Amino acid sequence: MRKFKIWGISLLALLAIVGVLFLYWPLHQRSVPAAENDKPVDVVLVGGGIMSITLATYLQELQPDLKVQLFERLDGVALESSNGWNNAGTGHSAFAELNYTPELPDGSIETKRAVGIAEQFEISRQFWSHQVKEGRLSQPSDFINPTPHMSFVWGEDRVEYLRKRYEALSRNPLFYGMQFSTDPAQIKQWAPLVMEGRDPAQKVAATYMPLGTDVNFGVITNQLTRGLQRNPNFQLQVQHEVTALRQGDDKIWNVTVKDLKNGTERTVKSRFVFIGAGGAAVKLLQMSGIPEAKNYAGFPVGGQFLAFKAPALAERHKVKVYGMAETGSPPMSVPHIDARKLDDKPVVLFGPFALFSTKFLKEGSWFDLFSSVTHDNVGGMLKVGSENLDLVKYLMQQAKLTDEDRHAELLKYYPNAKREDWELITAGQRVQIIKNDPEKGPLLQFGTEIVTDKDKTIAALLGASPGASTSPPIMLNLLAQAFPQEMAAGWETKLKDIVPSYGRKINESAALTNEIRTQTSQALGLPYIEVPVGAQGAAAAAAAAPATPSPAAPASRNANTEMQAL
Repeated sequence: MRKFKIWGISLLALLAIVGVLFLYWPLHQRSVPAAENDKPVDVVLVGGGIMSITLATYLQELQPDLKVQLFERLDGVALESSNGWNNAGTGHSAFAELNYTPELPDGSIETKRAVGIAEQFEISRQFWSHQVKEGRLSQPSDFINPTPHMSFVWGEDRVEYLRKRYEALSRNPLFYGMQFSTDPAQIKQWAPLVMEGRDPAQKVAATYMPLGTDVNFGVITNQLTRGLQRNPNFQLQVQHEVTALRQGDDKIWNVTVKDLKNGTERTVKSRFVFIGAGGAAVKLLQMSGIPEAKNYAGFPVGGQFLAFKAPALAERHKVKVYGMAETGSPPMSVPHIDARKLDDKPVVLFGPFALFSTKFLKEGSWFDLFSSVTHDNVGGMLKVGSENLDLVKYLMQQAKLTDEDRHAELLKYYPNAKREDWELITAGQRVQIIKNDPEKGPLLQFGTEIVTDKDKTIAALLGASPGASTSPPIMLNLLAQAFPQEMAAGWETKLKDIVPSYGRKINESAALTNEIRTQTSQALGLPYIEVPVGAQGAAAAAAAAPATPSPAAPASRNANTEMQAL
């Protein structure tokens, strides 16, 4: 018996040592090749998705002589989350996403988030319009198409919620033109597949916004990349993976990259590094060793969709219909049935269904999550996990879904659907942020966040949503944070040529809304609805009214300020 005790104690001691080594690994930095360039390049971008390419496009326009290098581990750009098949393609403008407009305890509807997202998407439209004008983006219908956005609910309580949401949002110039109906015949005209075969006694309601869009972010990324490559100061190197990030005493970064074709490594000096590698950004940020990285961890969640490729169905469904998440479900569970244009063909997707994976990228490693756990974040990850058991329960339920279960969910939105009409596809990976807030402690966040060091020499974009739809405004924020001197010295003036509304709130003026939307609608071939100048009065009155404190919400460790679906 004593022998077994000794063996047991020895085993526990060994496991403890292994655990400490795991959490503190590596205990020393391995040697890397010396830098090949004496004069640093100006910017190194890590990851070939829409975020890095958007930032590079801004930089090239603002200062064409900047030396910029981009490293992508796959054999092309836009092959992860930016790829058209790996995201929902919604031009997120808050027209239909009910998560952006929660009902407060007093029964009122919060619209601040929705208006903020709508403002951001207007910036995206301006940025893309400018790129069309400059010839970096081609025919707009290749990447953005008019696709009305609908919200659809059933049940008395939800019908009343949607009515109040419509009344609250329609006071704003950016939401002018939205329609509301409880008439099944009207809703059937908007979305026939949603209504055909539905119980006529079921109480339903919908909002319809004709200004919605479907966007192929993969096409945007590829076309902007080709535009960047016309300038010899921009270099794209695919199948190159960043394996080390070291900062010298001179604040210059040494970026070590591995050529995945031949296995060789080399090091490049750079004055500034942007980590826009999607889910992998968490690990790369940790690799940098900056103190700010200690506050973050990541939680990966994948997504799956049901894809309908039959032309007959795609021809009958030409809207994006967003529903409401089941009570107690997390924001990522919001169901939607979307009209898409992918590979130059109309497609309908329904989902998402969550897919738990320990990968941080679709083409990543099963060890990604484990290798991101350190002594700095393990406590926060455990605490967040224990306080978000509803999310854990939801993912466990999703993992057990069968095709019959998925079809049952589909029937709620497409009552006449047949099992043989769809196939299950796997979309991209999303990594939600776990952040150690100095005041509130560890929190789970579903939005995006820019992390920079105190010297403004490195920045990383963490999180998943609203993501690609708002990449231009997100990168504008990054420019302001990371390049404050350059912005003050002339970049801000140049940015007004790219984003005419820069520095102004579009929603505060019906006239400005009309001005900006007229420009972008003409440039992008999108529908346009002129806002009566009188609509400005309601918005202005609402803005001028004394602020009424909202009832306090229950304390939560979920700092999801975006409330966006996966």
